[in-house]
Amino acid sequence: MPSAPRPISAEQLLHRLSWDDLDPGYLRRLVEMAREEDLAGLGLRRRPAQPGDRSAPAPAAAPRYASAALVAREPLVVCGLRLVPLVLAAFEGRVDAQVAARDGARVPAGRVLATLHGDPRVLLAAERTLLNFLQRLSGVATTSARHVAALGPGRTRLLDTRKTTPGYRMLEKYAVACGGGWNHRLGLFDRVMLKDNHLALLGFTEPSQTPKAKFQRPKTGMLANAVAAARRGAPGLPVEIEVDRPDQIPAVLAAGADVVLFDNFTVPQLRRAVALVGGRAFTEASGGITLRTLPRLAGLGLDFVSVGALVHHSMWVDIGLDWLP
Repeated sequence: MPSAPRPISAEQLLHRLSWDDLDPGYLRRLVEMAREEDLAGLGLRRRPAQPGDRSAPAPAAAPRYASAALVAREPLVVCGLRLVPLVLAAFEGRVDAQVAARDGARVPAGRVLATLHGDPRVLLAAERTLLNFLQRLSGVATTSARHVAALGPGRTRLLDTRKTTPGYRMLEKYAVACGGGWNHRLGLFDRVMLKDNHLALLGFTEPSQTPKAKFQRPKTGMLANAVAAARRGAPGLPVEIEVDRPDQIPAVLAAGADVVLFDNFTVPQLRRAVALVGGRAFTEASGGITLRTLPRLAGLGLDFVSVGALVHHSMWVDIGLDWLP
């Protein structure tokens, strides 16, 4: 039997991670790993016998105090400035940071993002770690902002995916949020999501008449039982089911899915699919969506569009560290 319909809101399906949602211990570990890569060869089987910054000037030769600025070299959306004090603290020197922008801000080229004051040897050692975090995360935020703008205003919300850099997921999803996007499921733990491989593996599909179809027609009764079992095992979690052809939608609706994911549908197929669902479940489009094609999806009545490229096709932005007089 199909599981009983449940009222579910869009807010139960979405996240928009804030800085306060991130675990400080997780952030410190990432920063410490980045420091150890630079100073002590983390990741190598044979570590250097003499770790440290071998390019640093001798204490007698270096000035005891200096100031520097982190500067945007191009227009961008800022992300990662809250990491600056953590990075400086990890390098164990006396350096103070004054942040001059907020994460999520759009800034022009030439804008000072933060000023740093203290031991110049610490600034030299920490420079690359600081810039690696800022350039990467600001790149994700900037890419996300461009996609949000391409989709435009309206009911359809732009989501990210789990296609993230291993170990950096929550930071990258935070960067998507800074760019105006929304976070899809954070991991395997916060949603039941049955995709084509799940259904094929569990035997919930029957042979397709189309040899090239990757997702076969669901067996309605078995699929409904699977959804009911998932809800018993994970009460309170939404259930999402992927389809890749419109004729699969009735079985998915009959099974009681909360969200129907349309994978690699054309625009005409999406229009027909949204009408077929008719508000009985939330709708999401995914697969092959680009900056160029996003505007075509804006007026179709979709609830969500998910785009892995927010992270995996993002480009680092140009941020530099300049000495101040």
